[in-house]
Amino acid sequence: MADNPMLKFVGVPQAYPAKRTAELRADDFREIADRYAVPDAETQSARCSQCGVPYCSIHCPLHNHIPDWLRLTAEGRLREAYELSNATSTMPEICGRICPQDRLCEGNCVIEFSGHGAVTIGSVEKFITDTAWEEGWVEPLRPGRPTGQSVGVIGAGPAGLTAAEYLRAAGHEVHVYDRHDRAGGLLTYGIPGFKLEKEVVMRRIARLEEGGIVFHLSADVGGALPFAQLRAKHDALLVATGVYKARAIKAPGVGSDGVVDALGYLIASNRKGFGDQVPAFDSGALNAEGKHVVVIGGGDTAMDCVRTAVRQGAASVKCLYRRDRANMPGSQREVANAEEEGVEFIWLSAPEAFEAGENGWVSAVRASRMRLGAPDPSGRRAPELEPDSGFRLEADLVIKALGFDPEELPALFGTPELGVTRWGTLRIDHHSMMTSLDGVFAAGDIVRGASLVVWGIRDGRDVAEKMHAYLRARATEGRKAA
Repeated sequence: MADNPMLKFVGVPQAYPAKRTAELRADDFREIADRYAVPDAETQSARCSQCGVPYCSIHCPLHNHIPDWLRLTAEGRLREAYELSNATSTMPEICGRICPQDRLCEGNCVIEFSGHGAVTIGSVEKFITDTAWEEGWVEPLRPGRPTGQSVGVIGAGPAGLTAAEYLRAAGHEVHVYDRHDRAGGLLTYGIPGFKLEKEVVMRRIARLEEGGIVFHLSADVGGALPFAQLRAKHDALLVATGVYKARAIKAPGVGSDGVVDALGYLIASNRKGFGDQVPAFDSGALNAEGKHVVVIGGGDTAMDCVRTAVRQGAASVKCLYRRDRANMPGSQREVANAEEEGVEFIWLSAPEAFEAGENGWVSAVRASRMRLGAPDPSGRRAPELEPDSGFRLEADLVIKALGFDPEELPALFGTPELGVTRWGTLRIDHHSMMTSLDGVFAAGDIVRGASLVVWGIRDGRDVAEKMHAYLRARATEGRKAA
């Protein structure tokens, strides 16, 4: 019997692709680690235990066939590994880069539980698909047999792009409308290049364009482009706008110059990376160079901000978070990367006020220590103010990264009959994924609230199936009526 290429986890230690030194990577926006060489990818894939109940797949929102493509990689069958990886995901190389694997697949790996260190699933996934692009294995998007029906997708983020791809493959004419001048949503403008280099996103979008998907960029849906006009133009609509409204801080001085929202800051930085003219960056308003920066928040967006500030040449970068390290929502790997790059984390602390100089520009953050009290309704211990614990931090730039809420879409679209939940997300029938308006569907963060890219891809995949069924039924009814 041939030697089993798997189950090497006892004798082969876990090894991620080597990261560049913190000093080197703080000078640019390149990804911080290269991908595996072929022998390393095969060796690390061979650590998979091929367990009977693959918790990695169960805890992946896409239910990727992870053990199967790990085995194929270990056997050197990379094209088959790619095809299997691609079968469940429209963006496997993007998920391999930005998914919080420590909370999903790798965090639930059986050999992680045994103390041997998880299989490096995300790094292998990135390796497989990057290799596929280089070798020409990534197939063009081939439209299905034309149905004569048209679909409009509002939002060119992960959910919208995924749904557009599946609907085009089903034979529908697909038009994508987005507020930005480039497609990709937060993949393009929200996530920094050191986590996701933009060429990786752009080649995906180019593939969709070459497959016949029509992009309408800088589209002012609800303004110059009325929502009712889109409903009249298309046989079905998908709202996949994501959530973009920054959560506010209520504190004296919060309106001072130099107290900015995270998304505006990240968009400015990413636009500069594309070579765009960005007046707010060029003026210094959204540029951390030489500044003492304080970022408020503990999620992945906050980590993106602190690490961007380092690369812009900030004099110092501090992150305030009201809970402790163990209870932060962001990836622990991102925290470790930030610490390596010189970011100082001030746990169990929250801002109370923002001081400004005579010119109205922020000069300091006044904050207080917090402690964790009794669990709140979600089960997390709620932060409470520690009496008489105030302190002051010098700050020339304060970035608010407390998360995002939905925009008021019924008002924005001039469609008050569009139903929303008490959180402002769109209300859908979870069986059909349709909103309160016939033929108008919704998916992604605008339904579930701010979430992960991988969940947006999953929702896009699901809603495409529901929309295709709706369109088929509508076509059948039309033929019967004729």
